[in-house]
Amino acid sequence: MKIGLFIPCYIDAFYPNAGIATLELLEKLGQDVEYPLDQTCCGQPMANSGCNSDAAAAEALFVRNFAKYDAIVMPSGSCTHHVRDNFDAIPQTPEVLHVRKNTFELVEFLHDILKVEEFPWAEFPHKVGLHNSCGTLRSLRSASMSELGEPFFSKPMDLLSKVKGISFATPQRPDECCGFGGTFSVTEEAVSSRMGLDKVRDHHQAGAEYIVSADTSCMMHQQGCAERAGVPIRFIHIAEILNGAQS
Repeated sequence: MKIGLFIPCYIDAFYPNAGIATLELLEKLGQDVEYPLDQTCCGQPMANSGCNSDAAAAEALFVRNFAKYDAIVMPSGSCTHHVRDNFDAIPQTPEVLHVRKNTFELVEFLHDILKVEEFPWAEFPHKVGLHNSCGTLRSLRSASMSELGEPFFSKPMDLLSKVKGISFATPQRPDECCGFGGTFSVTEEAVSSRMGLDKVRDHHQAGAEYIVSADTSCMMHQQGCAERAGVPIRFIHIAEILNGAQS
């Protein structure tokens, strides 16, 4: 399988280790991965802000970069959700439809497509709290939703459970939004900040040393809230743990 790797803007700018870990992990699993060098934003920020037509150029460039690949993989649930479900600022050509159909968030690609059963190189001797972003949870269905009362399942937890030494903290409100919400954290700063602080305190009180997530955007928001409030908790992208990081 020929994979095109997309690294979201905020990971490229602020958390490059998560992008590097994604590439290394896919290569360890025997995948043929390419990183198109002229990739930029997928257009999600414009579309989420109601400026859908302004996302057209970014979406068109994304298609030009990735239409030739069997699968497009990215360490971001929100970007995956945009490409798959909201990529409609441009004409829906066969190339666009191919890209939309074959774009995957990293966890679902490992869990559903590659069906990875072991990470023999990975060991993480820490207690972690798992954060599923709202888009990943409710749009990509990476885990069960507590508000539906459905049987429990969690794709990221399934993968993390294969890592030696890891243990899990269970917050009281595991599905609660952290308050990031993209531009919501700008337009509703006070509400967003309080939601983020509530989230990190919930994980900390449950005994988590780390908050781990497939969405660095949510973690970036929570990390800022934790640092400002002095909550002693660390943050790490799931790709880094699965790739073998120990701290």
